[in-house]
Amino acid sequence: MAGLDPSDRVVICPIIRGEVLFGIARLPAGKRRIRLEEASRRRLAVLPCEPIPEGAADHYAALKLVRQQRGLTLDENDLWVAATALALGATLVSRDRDFEGIDGLKVVALDEPDALI
Repeated sequence: MAGLDPSDRVVICPIIRGEVLFGIARLPAGKRRIRLEEASRRRLAVLPCEPIPEGAADHYAALKLVRQQRGLTLDENDLWVAATALALGATLVSRDRDFEGIDGLKVVALDEPDALI
């Protein structure tokens, strides 16, 4: 996040918000969970949660078909996340390497598991 240009707009989609909250909620009680809950609450409070645009459905259908034809799988949520980024013309920031093989999708890979939180 420190490397962003001041003109860059950073948003989150409902799917990612849900995955972040679910991932934290399923952690065992303890210091790590508390730290992540607090950090995610702060981060999610300042990141606008954008709705999934209608055009994402077109990208989703095309992306899923191409992946199936190539014998590649991708989690349904990941398909929607990629389709949303494509519809918005956005750069997807993720530590999930599965996004790297999607044609037309700009991806910035993170190495740290908790880098966005």
